[in-house]
Amino acid sequence: MKDNIFEKPIKKQFEFDEDVASVFDDMLSRSVPHYEDMLNLTTSFALKYTSENSTIYDLGCSTATTLINIAKNSKHDLNLVGIDTSSAMLDRAKHKTNAYGIDIEFIEDDIFNVDFKTSNVIISNYTLQFIRPMKREQLVKKIYNSLEVGSVFIFSEKVITDNKILNKQFIDEYYDFKKTQGYSEFEISQKREALENVLIPYSYEENKKMILDAGFKNFDCLFKWINFATFIAIK
Repeated sequence: MKDNIFEKPIKKQFEFDEDVASVFDDMLSRSVPHYEDMLNLTTSFALKYTSENSTIYDLGCSTATTLINIAKNSKHDLNLVGIDTSSAMLDRAKHKTNAYGIDIEFIEDDIFNVDFKTSNVIISNYTLQFIRPMKREQLVKKIYNSLEVGSVFIFSEKVITDNKILNKQFIDEYYDFKKTQGYSEFEISQKREALENVLIPYSYEENKKMILDAGFKNFDCLFKWINFATFIAIK
């Protein structure tokens, strides 16, 4: 379905409810610049760290697009686990995996309530930014502790810069991109208002510090377009 949620005045803050879940795949493809590139890079690097029966978690898996892409491109049988708090998202994820004949374990719960098994890859695409900063640090440490040595955490986030002028230019460029995807000025402003105080982005430096403070030995950027970035951290 086409994302037209914000064509009408908003009445609440942004949440991953049934309305969002019904248009989420379209929302991602039209709202995240170079989404396909990010997805394919995440898949490619995840598979570099897997072998037969490796375990991969996707935190905030939504409709399971990333895990499905990994399964379709893997030469090995993998233990794929998707975690999300939204039952509406997971319902769509299950329909998609059934259609593709892919086996993925889905857990409907808060990430902090789930005991992760020892894992080889953990993915979190545009999820950390919705977690309050104090708890965000705790989650990254939890991720670190569950990974095997030499394994990876791959995550994508919106990022900000400390330079106010440049930050404004980044936002303007992003809104111009959204207009090319068919979103109106009204829709863009409505969504921005709905996300206010819900999505809290870090800068590149803040993400790096968070990762290194958790104990990861390496941190780097796989991809960046203006204020969207995909990072990789190696334990």
